[in-house]
Amino acid sequence: MNGTSHAVIGSATGFIVANTLQTSPTATLFFVGLGGVSALIPDLDIDGKLRGKITLSHKVIRLSALIIGIMMIFYSFIEKTRGDRWLGIGIGILIIVVASIIKQKHMLTITGIALLLGGFSLDELWLILLGIYIVIASFSSHRSYTHSILGIVFFGIIASNLEASLEIHGVFSSCIGGYISHLIADLKILPFNKRGIKLFLPLSSKEL
Repeated sequence: MNGTSHAVIGSATGFIVANTLQTSPTATLFFVGLGGVSALIPDLDIDGKLRGKITLSHKVIRLSALIIGIMMIFYSFIEKTRGDRWLGIGIGILIIVVASIIKQKHMLTITGIALLLGGFSLDELWLILLGIYIVIASFSSHRSYTHSILGIVFFGIIASNLEASLEIHGVFSSCIGGYISHLIADLKILPFNKRGIKLFLPLSSKEL
């Protein structure tokens, strides 16, 4: 099933939550959006449909890192004392080396790390956990752990903390409902799916 279909089903899940809770029009739109986005989250894994769509081009990050590395070298050479100078130059060179090997496939991992750091900066646990989720997903094969009960539980913890942070009842239900809708839509028992999901990883790798 393609991403658009997943988003539509997830949005419908959010609408059902909003309708059940009799929320305001604004909250209804919010829940619909949450459901739609959450329904796309499982495809953040390797070869997932969403993987290349939420990240910047690696060329932008590479250029930015190269500039930062060069500036670090010049700054260290001009402003620092001898000991700190060589340390700064070394760090600058390291940044340039790392930047030179960045490829598009690394961008999801970088995005996860950025969210993780942002979560620590903002003191938001849900954002920290989302960063961890994305980093793990960036190394997971498609339709594996993000499409399993473990993935549901992990994302449920993220959603629970998001609801606690926003203090809006229904956020958790919209998020987890959207996420689960994706997994249901990817089940092998549905005639339009050639592959299924490994729901019980790591205990079983059987596709359902």
